[in-house]
Amino acid sequence: MKSTGIVRKVDQLGRIVTPIELRRALNVSIGDAMEIFVEDDRIILKKYQTEKACAITGEILDDNFESEYAKGLHLSRKGAAILLEELQNATKK
Repeated sequence: MKSTGIVRKVDQLGRIVTPIELRRALNVSIGDAMEIFVEDDRIILKKYQTEKACAITGEILDDNFESEYAKGLHLSRKGAAILLEELQNATKK
């Protein structure tokens, strides 16, 4: 994990202000939905983008792609590999 050196205090309502430099760098705008994850003792924020979520893994990655054969079906490379393996196993039966 990369440290930014930025420290912010939590206010009375539990809010933390995300610095403009980080929002610009990560393309987060006012009104954007943020997804919240917890990993061990960490809180992870990620810009929420349902339109590109992989149908198999749920991953939201920049290199997810839409299927040419099933419009609206988005896959990550990992999801595509899982789906391919499952289809290959199903055709062997």
